[in-house]
Amino acid sequence: MRSVEALAVQQASVVSRAQAYAAGLTRGVVRAQVRARRWQVIGSRSICLHNGPLSDQTSHWAAVLEAGPRAMLDGATALVAGGLSGYNTDQIRVSVPRGARIRHRGTGVDIRQTRRWDRDDLAPAGVPRTRPAVAAIRAALWARSDKQAALLLTMTAQQGLATPGQMGVEMLRIRRHRRRKFVHQVLLDLIGGVRAVSELEFARECRSRGLPEPTRQVVRKGPNGSHFLDVVWEEWNVVTEIDGIHHSWAANLVSDALRHNDLTLTDAKVLRLPLLGLRVAADEFFAQIEAALRAAGWPGQLPKAV
Repeated sequence: MRSVEALAVQQASVVSRAQAYAAGLTRGVVRAQVRARRWQVIGSRSICLHNGPLSDQTSHWAAVLEAGPRAMLDGATALVAGGLSGYNTDQIRVSVPRGARIRHRGTGVDIRQTRRWDRDDLAPAGVPRTRPAVAAIRAALWARSDKQAALLLTMTAQQGLATPGQMGVEMLRIRRHRRRKFVHQVLLDLIGGVRAVSELEFARECRSRGLPEPTRQVVRKGPNGSHFLDVVWEEWNVVTEIDGIHHSWAANLVSDALRHNDLTLTDAKVLRLPLLGLRVAADEFFAQIEAALRAAGWPGQLPKAV
């Protein structure tokens, strides 16, 4: 019993039946503890050594123990288990190797075979789960929408679970997937090395939507020094600043605020466009840009000659 209790401390109060029997407990002892309501059964192969509500950690361990010896939490579930905050998963995702027998599909547990299963992807400690960089890429590929995929990648980078570079290395392992190109674009945005490309994309979007093409990388002088502006419609004094993830870092907040205020003092209309907005909410942002241009006197796209 002491061995089982010690193991349960390491596994968020959960042990498998196989672990309990291997430690020397008989089936009769286990049944007696459950009948006395000191323990509770989870699924068909796991036992929780208390009878209270199950924590997330307890549910994660139970899901892995139910799925078999080579099971690991994966995707968004692995990120949450590894410390991601502010994101709720509606199902526990567990991966097992291709060909493994799926033992149990309990409520709230999604057990999947995957050809991408690799023991080297396992996190070094805690509940068996994929490393954050691997989990983030898989979570993005399995997300229900591009917006959710971008959110998961961004949150992973912002909370320091994995760097964009680490996620990029894992992305190179993916050869085929319908969302592969999109994830590559978001990772490049997060790395922050593609500002010129982003501004070119912005200009292309303007042309495709019938908006006037702005001037890129304009230098403006203000009370706090010279500033580089990403895109400017000088005729209408409208500015759009394209913000990568680095703009949300503390070191950049003061300089960004000073630049924004300098422009506002010149009566310029300044709009902010998070770089991920080009990926997941382009229509909404460009509608705001068009509204700002029209308010500043832009007549709109001229009708084509018949």
